[in-house]
Amino acid sequence: MADSYYVYILECRDGTLYTGMTNHLERRLRMHRLGKGAKYTRARLPVVLRYYEAGTSKSWALKREHEIKKMSRKEKWRLIAERGTERCT
Repeated sequence: MADSYYVYILECRDGTLYTGMTNHLERRLRMHRLGKGAKYTRARLPVVLRYYEAGTSKSWALKREHEIKKMSRKEKWRLIAERGTERCT
């Protein structure tokens, strides 16, 4: 999907959840998994993609990322459960 922006949630080795956004999901996941992503995830490898959603603007992605980051851990897991983690690898 051209010109897409993604908001995603990773589960880290220690069970914590990391929320991020990107305009190239596969590349960003590869960077996280190679230890070249966010400092937070570098210290908690390996990471597993648990959730993502796509939108068409950077402003949407930044807003959605902020909304998810404000959620409690329980709310994030509910979002993951409700929105189809089967599509994530």
